[in-house]
Order: sequence, then structure tokens, then C-alpha cells
Amino acid sequence: MTDVPEVLAEFIVSEIRLARGAAGMTQDVFGRAAGYTASHVSAVENGTRALTVDFIRGADRALNTGGLFRRLATRLGAPSWFLRWLDAERTATQLRYFEPILIPGLLQTEHYARTVLRTDDSLTDAEVEQLTAARMDRQKALTGDRPPQLVAVLDEGALRRTGDSFSGIMAQQIAHLRTMTELPHVHVLIIPATSGLHIGLSGPFALARSSEGQWVGHLENQLGGEAVDKDEDVAKLQVMWESVRNEALPRSASVDLLKEVETYHGPQ
Repeated sequence: MTDVPEVLAEFIVSEIRLARGAAGMTQDVFGRAAGYTASHVSAVENGTRALTVDFIRGADRALNTGGLFRRLATRLGAPSWFLRWLDAERTATQLRYFEPILIPGLLQTEHYARTVLRTDDSLTDAEVEQLTAARMDRQKALTGDRPPQLVAVLDEGALRRTGDSFSGIMAQQIAHLRTMTELPHVHVLIIPATSGLHIGLSGPFALARSSEGQWVGHLENQLGGEAVDKDEDVAKLQVMWESVRNEALPRSASVDLLKEVETYHGPQ
């Protein structure tokens, strides 16, 4: 099965073929560098064999692109409703996330992200791996030269979700959160279970502020999501943000709660 949507696959294959030609590489030479036979390369370029994420990685390696084709696949392969938010997230100077149920994507470990994505049984294994890779790629924004300030407010219930085969993954995830809080630009604040009902339980949302001072919001639902940029809608999300942040523990107390929850889940 094709790992990449058909129209996008045709575009990427065409670009790989052009880059291979510009580098003066035959299909045989390219294939050896990418980890494939010349006949496999020929079949992909002729459209008789599916383009896969593994082939794209091999092409990036053979052509020394720095991951260009993989980024094209993960970015352009995203649903259209998500591209607006991806652009806002990538260029943001400030990020605000509220999650009542799950850990935000930018703070997920690879194992946690893969496990969450696998709950959607309509996804193939290849699609799960592609989405996991895309999520991990997004996290590079937090470790770049000029990372955004990220404040994530999480409900305690999102941290205590467990199961026989999930506790180890959650312990690893909580440890990762504690590590991330050591970065000066990352703040993880927890709403304790004792807070009871609060406005954020109606659903997760996020806000991104650009270097020009413009805010974009993002809402998730069962059918996908929606980028929000109308002033009145963004203003409502900002009011909700202040409400959920006021419910959260201070930073040091939140870190202490993370340590407690990590012990609750047991060894990684």
C-alpha cells in the first residue's frame, strides 16, 4: 500500500528523479546509495511500484538533501485543515496548549504518540508510522536556535491514564515531560483532580502567537480540527486559556505532581 497520497507521491517521485539526474546518478548508483536495486528505483520512477516513506528516506540519504523529501511528504501530506495550524505553530514565538485527556503532540514521546495513533483502527501501520514521524519532526521547533515559549496546561487525568500495557509508556512519557520542564522556555502546568469541573473539560485547544503579534487558534474534534483566526473567536479562546491556566498549579508544584504521577506509573 502506498505510504504517501497518490498526487503527492507523483510530485515527490518527479522531484527525486530530477534531483538524481542533476546529481549525475544512474538508477543503479542512486539505488545502491538509497538501499534499493536499480529495478526497484526504475519501478518507483515509472509509477509501477508504490512510493514508500522508507524509499523517501533512502532518497534523502542518497542525495544528501538533509531530509527535504521526507519533510515534503510529512508537511504536504497533512490534511488541509491542519496546514494552517502547522504554519502558525512552526513560526510561533509563543505557544499555548490545553489538553484535558492527552499529552500535547509537541511534548509526546515517540512510543506514546505511536500508541495514541494506533487507537484509530482505520489507519494502516504505514500511516501510523508516517504520522508518528511527522509528529516527531514538529518537535524540532522546541530545540532550535530561537524556540517559542511553550506553556502547556494539562488536566491531571491526562497524566494518570493507564492500563496493563500502557503504564511503562506513561512512565516514560511523564519522565519526558519532567525533562522538558527543565528547558527555560517550556512550562508544563497541571490542573489537579481536586479542581473538579472547569471550562476546559469541553475540549482541547491551542493558541500560537506570531512574531508580528497575531494569534491563531486551533480546535480539535472527532472529525479532525479547525484553525481559528477571526478576532472574536481568538478572543474567546484567550478568555478560556486564562480560565484554565488559573485552575492550574504553579510551575514548581506542577513539577512535584509530575514526579508523584511518574511513581504512580511505576518503572519505565
